[in-house]
Amino acid sequence: MSALKEQLHADLTTSMKARDALRTSTLRMALTAITNAEVSGKEVRELSDDDIVTVLGAEAKKRREAATAFAEGNRPELAEKETAEAAILAEYLPAQLSADEIAVIVTAAVDEAGAAGQGMKAMGKVMGIVSPQVKGKADGGTVAAEVKRQLGA
Repeated sequence: MSALKEQLHADLTTSMKARDALRTSTLRMALTAITNAEVSGKEVRELSDDDIVTVLGAEAKKRREAATAFAEGNRPELAEKETAEAAILAEYLPAQLSADEIAVIVTAAVDEAGAAGQGMKAMGKVMGIVSPQVKGKADGGTVAAEVKRQLGA
């Protein structure tokens, strides 16, 4: 079992003993999502820590989007719950990159790909270089927006 999954199980046990309902339900949801990812596909496989970070990142993104939707729908109590769940999941994710850090990485990738002045034709090439560097550390939409900005779209 991966170290991150063991940590999630240990934290779940601790939160259950402490009777922390929100943390317990959030960690159960995260472990269920990990198990679903492990059994999806043709054969069962053990996820690595990187794969688990990807799953947790997707779950955290769902919570942030749901919180936004609830806030816009005038449901502040549900938005608050979703925000709290996203914060719990964020504890297990790597620190997120700032906009300035993303811009530096994209600039380096544009130079490396020789994509300056090529416009949107080079987006795939640049994203291919940037994506592995920011995986789990930045939202894909934010990165894509910065790439488009730098390519002059």
